[in-house]
Amino acid sequence: MSPRAGQTKKRTRIQAINEEKIVEAALEIFATFGFRGTTIDQIAQKAEMSKPNLLYYFRRKEDIYISVLRRTLEEWLTPLTALNPKGDPLEEISKYTALKLEMSRKNPTASRLFANEILHGAPMIEDVLKGSLKQLVDEKAAVIGNWVKEGKLAQVDPYHLIFMIWATTQHYADFKVQMHAILGKTVDAPDYYEQAGTTINAIFLEGLKPRS
Repeated sequence: MSPRAGQTKKRTRIQAINEEKIVEAALEIFATFGFRGTTIDQIAQKAEMSKPNLLYYFRRKEDIYISVLRRTLEEWLTPLTALNPKGDPLEEISKYTALKLEMSRKNPTASRLFANEILHGAPMIEDVLKGSLKQLVDEKAAVIGNWVKEGKLAQVDPYHLIFMIWATTQHYADFKVQMHAILGKTVDAPDYYEQAGTTINAIFLEGLKPRS
């Protein structure tokens, strides 16, 4: 499902830039109209290019949609990839949580689009979820499991810990409208996410400290 231009032997800088423009434009359109309500013409207009030019890079609307979802997933998995088995467990988990929260702050649109795909059964990226995502989560769950066995963390299930971090941090992107309804302009305050991070870390890290 890779872009057509990306399959050529000599992919130019211009091709890479145009692919990025298309994916960025498509993110906004898909998030606004959904997959079914979005058209190639809308994406081309948003990307400021002709429809034939866009179709040089992506054959179908489905290919653009999958590229948007895969890029979002890759960005989200980068912080988890960085979880260092040799680092201090509490510091590593704290950094991971902070990075995930920052991603929700910076790109809530991508998070909401991805969540909507999951809620519909992930028909477009099920293979990715069961492949590269599962492989990475299994790997990092094993790291957390070793920390637990070594007495460096409390007796927690590694998978449920990862799920809790996802649920908590991505909530700030996926349910921002709900939080805005409750807190009003506070949600837009410069220190809002800093306060959220402090609270999340206080609860997670306190609960993860090994019991003597």
